Amino acid sequence: MDSSLPCFILFIVIGCVKCSSDNHDHHNGTRTYDYCVLGAGPAGLQMGYFLSKAKRDYIILERNSGPGSFFNKYPRHRKLISINKIHTGRQNREFNLRHDWNSLLSDKPDLLFKRVNTDFYPPADAFPRYLSMFVKELRLRVRYGVDIGRIRAVQSDTGRSYILTDQYMSDHTCSILLIATGLWVPQKVEFVGSELVEGYESISTNPEDYKNQAVLILGKGNSAFETAQSIMGQASRVHMLSSSPVRLAWQTHYVGDLRAVNNELIDTYQLKSLDGLVEASLEKLVIAQRKKQGRRGLGEQKKEKKAQFYVTMNKYIQYQEGKNGSDVTGEELPGYHIDNFSMRKPYDRVIRCLGFRFNFSIFDSSTCPPNSENAKGRLPGVTAWYEGENTPGLFVLGTAAHSRDYRSSAGGFVHGFRYTARAVHRVLEYRYHSNLWPSTKLLTTQLQSWILKRVDEASGPYQMSEMLGDIILLQGSHCEYVEEFPLQALPQFSSLSGHEASNHGLLVLVMQYGKQKIDYLGRSRANTDWTKAWKSNFLHPVLYYYDTLPTAEEMKLRPSGWTLPRPKAIHHMVEDFLTEWDSPISHIQPLRRFLEHCVHTDLRAFYAESCFRFSLTHRKPPLFCQQGYLKQQGVAHNSQMWQHVHDAGMIVTEQDAGTSGTNAAFSNYLAQAGASLSSGLKLDF
Repeated sequence: MDSSLPCFILFIVIGCVKCSSDNHDHHNGTRTYDYCVLGAGPAGLQMGYFLSKAKRDYIILERNSGPGSFFNKYPRHRKLISINKIHTGRQNREFNLRHDWNSLLSDKPDLLFKRVNTDFYPPADAFPRYLSMFVKELRLRVRYGVDIGRIRAVQSDTGRSYILTDQYMSDHTCSILLIATGLWVPQKVEFVGSELVEGYESISTNPEDYKNQAVLILGKGNSAFETAQSIMGQASRVHMLSSSPVRLAWQTHYVGDLRAVNNELIDTYQLKSLDGLVEASLEKLVIAQRKKQGRRGLGEQKKEKKAQFYVTMNKYIQYQEGKNGSDVTGEELPGYHIDNFSMRKPYDRVIRCLGFRFNFSIFDSSTCPPNSENAKGRLPGVTAWYEGENTPGLFVLGTAAHSRDYRSSAGGFVHGFRYTARAVHRVLEYRYHSNLWPSTKLLTTQLQSWILKRVDEASGPYQMSEMLGDIILLQGSHCEYVEEFPLQALPQFSSLSGHEASNHGLLVLVMQYGKQKIDYLGRSRANTDWTKAWKSNFLHPVLYYYDTLPTAEEMKLRPSGWTLPRPKAIHHMVEDFLTEWDSPISHIQPLRRFLEHCVHTDLRAFYAESCFRFSLTHRKPPLFCQQGYLKQQGVAHNSQMWQHVHDAGMIVTEQDAGTSGTNAAFSNYLAQAGASLSSGLKLDF
C-alpha cells in the first residue's frame, strides 16, 4: 500500500468537514446572520458587545484591516478633543464615566481607555489601540477586509431581510441591519473655483509647508480651527470664512462646537495679529486666479511664481462665452467696487475644512434612508428609536444617527452614542426576543433615594441630556423604574419597552440646561436659590409628571425648545456648582414635596418611635412606616444589634415597665394597626 495514501484520505476527510462547516455559514456564496453590524468603529463595537452578551447570532463587517480605522487618519493633526479625566476623586465607576469620553460600556470594570493613554486630550493613535483591546478581551466577532458596496432589501414569506454585497460579490444576509459606518465622506460645497481648493483630508500637516504663506480656510468648526492652530505660527496670515459666526462649545453646551483646546486663533484675531474671521455664503463665493494684464518688459526675467488665489463674489463676475470661470480681471474683484473689502489681498492656499457626511451611495432605493432635515442633509433621517425611516429592521448607530440630537446633545460622540447604542439594543431585545426593557421595582418610599442616587451618579442621562431620561411608572405603593429611555419616543414607550403606564401616572427624569441666553462668564450666570430653581442655567435635573403617556400629537406640538410636552406638574432641582444634588434644604426637601404631590402620599422618613406612635393614633400610618417599621424593617434581627439597642435604653423591658404579661386588648389594637408584636411592649424591631 502506498504510504502516502492514508495522508491523502485524511486530507479528503478534513476537506469534507471544512466544506460542511462552511456550508453552515453560507449557502451558494451567501452568509446568513440574525444581525449584521456594518462598521467596526466605536458604535459598531459597542453594539457588538451587547449582542455578544445577549448571545445573539451576529457579525461585525469592517472594510479595513482593524477597528476604528477613521482614527488612523483623523483628526489630521492627531489630537483628540474628547476628555480623558483619570482622577475625579471618586471610585464610583458610573460617576467616573461622566468624565471619561472615550471608553465603551462593558461588564469589565478595567476595560477603560485610560489603560492605553492617560493624557487629558489623548493622541488619536491611542483610540484604535483601545478598540483593538476591546475586541480582543470581549472576543467580539469581527470580519475585516469586507468592503460592502451595495445594500438592498428583499421581502419573503419569513419577512424582510437585508442583503449586503462585498467587493468579491459575496452576499451577507441578515434580518436586522445595524449601520455604524460613521461620517467619513468629506463635505464639499460647489462654487465657482471650488476645484482650486485643497481638502482637509489631503493637506500637508507639516507647518513648515505653510511658511510665510497667506492661507484662507473655509469652515469654522473644530477641523478648521485645528488646522489654523497648527499653521498659524508659520503662515503670514490665516483667515477663516464660513456662512455663520463661530459657535463656542462653552457657550452653547454642545461638544461639537468649537472647543477651547482649538481656539487660539480667536486670540490672535481679537488682539489684531493678522489673523481673522469672516462671514459669507460659500455658495456665492468665487475663488479665482487673476488674469495677467499687459506684456512683459524686454529686460524682465522669466520667473515662475506660484499662482495666488483671489476671493470675489458671484455678483461681480462678468460671464462670457468661452471664459474660464476661475480667471478674473481686476474689475471683477470686490476691491474694485469696495476698496476696503476684508479679503482684497490674494491667498497662497485655500483649504476646505467643512466636516464629513454620511455615505448614502451604498444603499439602493429599497434601503436608502432619507437625508436628515437638519445638518444640511449630511445625516440619514431616523426615528426617535434610531430605526431608518421607511426601512424596518435597519437601525443607524453612532455619529451617523446624530440627526436626532444634532447641536443639542452628545449623540454624535463616543460619550453619547455608547448609551444610544444600548437603548437600541434594548429595543431589539423586546421587539425580536420579548425581553422587557430592564427595570427596577421599588417601594414608593424608596423612590426619592433612588432618584437622588441617579442624579448624582448616572452617566447616561448626564451625557445625553434632554435625549435619554428615566421613566418612573407609578403604581400606588410601588413603582417601576426604567432607565435611559429615548425621550422623543415617549409616546411609543409601551410598544418599545414592554412596560405599561398605570392610572397612577408616570414621572420622567431629565437632565437639561436652562433655555435663556446669558453671559456664561458673567456674575449672574448661576442660580443658587432653590425657590427659583426653574431659572437654573447650567445642567440640572428636571422631573415631569404626567397622569397618562403623552401622545405623538402632543409630542409634535410641544412648546418650542421644550424637551417634552407640557406636563401636569414639573420640578426643577436647582443647579449645583459641584453637580451633587444632595443638599437637605436646597435639593432633597423640595424634591420630596414634589413627589408627595405626585403620589398623594406622605413620603417622610420616620424613626421607629414615631412609627410606633402613628400606629397607635392613626388608622393609616405613613407609607414609610407601613413598608418599613410595621413590616419588621427597622432594626435588623441581629443579636449584637439587639443588645446594643437594649443597652442604650431604647427599649422598655417587661421588668422596667412593671408588667409581667401581655394586655390582650392592647395586642389586638396593635394587630389591627398592622404592627408586629411579641408580648406586651416588646415589639419586633
